[in-house]
Amino acid sequence: MKKFVALLIVMMLCCGTVAMAAEPVGDPSGANTGTAADVIGVTAGAPSADDMATLGKTEPLAVKLADVVGHNRVALNMVWMLLCGFLVMFMQAGFALAEGGFTRAKNAGHTMAMNFMIYAIGILGYWACGFAIQMGGVGGIATLGGGAVLNNEFAITLFGKSFGLFGTKGFFLSGETYDAVVFGIFLFQMVFMDTTATIPTGSMAERWTFKSFVFYGFFITALVYPLYANWVWGGGWLAQLGKNFGLGHGHVDFAGSSVVHMTGGMAALAGAMVLGPRIGKFKADGTPNAIPGHHIPMALTGCFILAFGWFGFNAGSTLAGGDLRMAVVATNTMLASAAGAFAAMIYMWMRYGKPDISMIANGFLAGLVAVTAPCAFIGAGMAVMIGAVAGVLLCFSVFFIEQKMKIDDPVGAISVHGVNGAWGVLALGLFADGTYGEGFNGMPGTVKGLFYGDAGQFMAQIIGTVTNMIFVFGIMYVFFKVLNRFIPLRVSPEMELEGLDQSEVGVTAYPEFQLNKTHR
Repeated sequence: MKKFVALLIVMMLCCGTVAMAAEPVGDPSGANTGTAADVIGVTAGAPSADDMATLGKTEPLAVKLADVVGHNRVALNMVWMLLCGFLVMFMQAGFALAEGGFTRAKNAGHTMAMNFMIYAIGILGYWACGFAIQMGGVGGIATLGGGAVLNNEFAITLFGKSFGLFGTKGFFLSGETYDAVVFGIFLFQMVFMDTTATIPTGSMAERWTFKSFVFYGFFITALVYPLYANWVWGGGWLAQLGKNFGLGHGHVDFAGSSVVHMTGGMAALAGAMVLGPRIGKFKADGTPNAIPGHHIPMALTGCFILAFGWFGFNAGSTLAGGDLRMAVVATNTMLASAAGAFAAMIYMWMRYGKPDISMIANGFLAGLVAVTAPCAFIGAGMAVMIGAVAGVLLCFSVFFIEQKMKIDDPVGAISVHGVNGAWGVLALGLFADGTYGEGFNGMPGTVKGLFYGDAGQFMAQIIGTVTNMIFVFGIMYVFFKVLNRFIPLRVSPEMELEGLDQSEVGVTAYPEFQLNKTHR
């Protein structure tokens, strides 16, 4: 009888092995995700008959225990990822308050409405096809023990190398992708995407028609962002630069300096250029006029909310509650934000005689944007340096874009996110110190920058940055130009002078008082 039971157990385990080799299927409940295979150093394969005779009753118990431990490990990582996703979602409130405060009172309702609705539009566009394009070929997330059903990447072959372009699994989260881990990945990736989508609402504020904004929202969330994100985070061709051409670990962006912020910044630049400046922003000779925001305390509150959510943004990108590197990531994030704010304050104080609070707030955000890519691969001193450079770079960029390029960006979104997003990914290519990143993008060894011996990594960062500039700016500029032919991007001069709250969204943010229409 004992031999029969042992043989039956062996047969069951063998059948399980065969099933694992088959095409993966979804696991909607999540109950079958996280087994002994997810415990480092433990093998859940079928023991031989000799092993069974030797081990007796202990092996089935050991396997069961390992399954429980593996499931709990994955559960811990899943909870960590979801909690961080919730933090990032709350950043939407930070963006709304920051942009609302930095713009005029007569447009506060309209600005807040765009920040609110891009969340809803973004979810639906990303659910319909954006997620599939971005993550449909990623092949699973090791720390989450699942997601293997996301296994179809459309690729082309050039020069004998495979170049992944977009995923094809996960449309509408249906079919095999009705899976607990896939749904978790969707939520986390969606809130990152939504950060990108909301950035142009700042650069295009106070003169953008709400109807054209809705079309923009679906376009960037369902197509533009997912394509570039696939190339970097979905196993696409930029991530494969290491494998295909020996360029470090491919283009590396730990939490989104290029994928999220630079993408949003390039879209913001394209939109602001097509839309044109606000009435009264520039004098006849091209000299810019200051148009102050109506509620600086609101804007600063928004910036603090953004910084709070940023811990989910950066530390959450470990995708593992057991990865202790999250402490380094979080601390680097905090240090860079402080350095960015302090450097912007000193620069403005020395040059203009006053510590401009608006520039300080944007320097604070610039430090966060810049450290987002390298935060996992550097030490504390380098985080401070990267943040400080970002704070000064922010000030230079704001004045250059306004005075030289004659582009009106009411909240400084292009400089905060676009310029400092580029600085962040390049900084990684320079200063990654080789203490972290083993196996990143499937490459052996840790991530090292130019100053730590890997010039190839810096080259991969340059390629990823230039690709973002050309692809995102180019496609968004064309999109805005074409859209403007069918649905005007800009409100009428009369509506702009009156304010967009009533005319565009039907609600006045401050109905209890009236100010001069051109300045309120």
